[in-house]
Amino acid sequence: MTTTASTRRQFLTLLGLSAVAVGCGATATGVAGKGQTRTLRYQGWAGQVTLPELAADLGYLEDVKLEWVGNTISGPQDIQSAATGQTDFGGAFNGAVVKLAANNAPIKAVISYYGSDKHAYSGYYVLEDSPIRSARDLAGKKVGMNTLGAHAEAMLGIYLQRGGLSKAEIDKVEPLVVPPVNTEQSLRQKQIDVAVLGGILRDKALETGGIRPLFTDFELLGAFSAGTFVMTDRFLKQNPDTARTFVTGVGRAIEWSRSTPHEEVIARMTAIVKKRGRNEDTAPLKYWRSYGVAETAGRINGKELQLWIDWLGERGDIRKGQVTLGDLYTNEFNKAGSGGAASVSPSSAASKSGS
Repeated sequence: MTTTASTRRQFLTLLGLSAVAVGCGATATGVAGKGQTRTLRYQGWAGQVTLPELAADLGYLEDVKLEWVGNTISGPQDIQSAATGQTDFGGAFNGAVVKLAANNAPIKAVISYYGSDKHAYSGYYVLEDSPIRSARDLAGKKVGMNTLGAHAEAMLGIYLQRGGLSKAEIDKVEPLVVPPVNTEQSLRQKQIDVAVLGGILRDKALETGGIRPLFTDFELLGAFSAGTFVMTDRFLKQNPDTARTFVTGVGRAIEWSRSTPHEEVIARMTAIVKKRGRNEDTAPLKYWRSYGVAETAGRINGKELQLWIDWLGERGDIRKGQVTLGDLYTNEFNKAGSGGAASVSPSSAASKSGS
């Protein structure tokens, strides 16, 4: 089994390799002198509608087209693909974004795209009759999550630290990668002791019953934006208008999802999944509640990134001064929610949602 310490080293090695690849590679789009690309390559998530996909369907991306190149279950892998030019944008937990930047990857966070609130949160669930009741009960236990070195593992680490566990005790807890669609089943079959469940998969499991929460990230940190989409500095320099259209469109989609009746959002998402023809089950979409983004239109205020700069520095994962907050993100391309023409009014959102 892989321990927290070894997975941390593996993840940092992965990011180091990606930084080298960025230095040696070139993006496939937006080459200087050939005009700005209006096609953005990206990775999706099976059975889910990402904010860029929603923005595209609503017409908020205007003439910018999305080119789906496959699915991922890992934020760190997604931003690595963006950093190396395999895709044009990627999204991950902010701690992973900080780590990637610390390894000299020339990237910028441009908009928040997910977070935790009372509806959208990640819960750490055990079986109803499990003897696990506290952080100390997790020693030697297996915790199933979508990927390592990202949101789920960081929240687990915070919970264990707050529970008073020493580093040696924390290293006895075993985070394991389990595909999200299999996590609930793995818990019920007792292949893992704790299952990290979020969004529609969480609510579906709760409706079935027989599980209870040990803790949630919302309980740990309150409402917060947890992850950002990143683009490379090169892409932003060569394709500023495309980046502006994309980021603003995603920001408008965030606000549309807040202001539109829940049933209408679900109907829209269901239609998107059906027409893209990827052989996905649309039934779980009825459990969707929120993207959980804290700030208006996904604008980044810096606090959501500084939290992880400080936390990773305290752990020794990055050196003090290795990442400068001002160089890590920009709101330059986000014109949504600023009161200008790119803002979303409830009436315009409602009319678009029926198209």
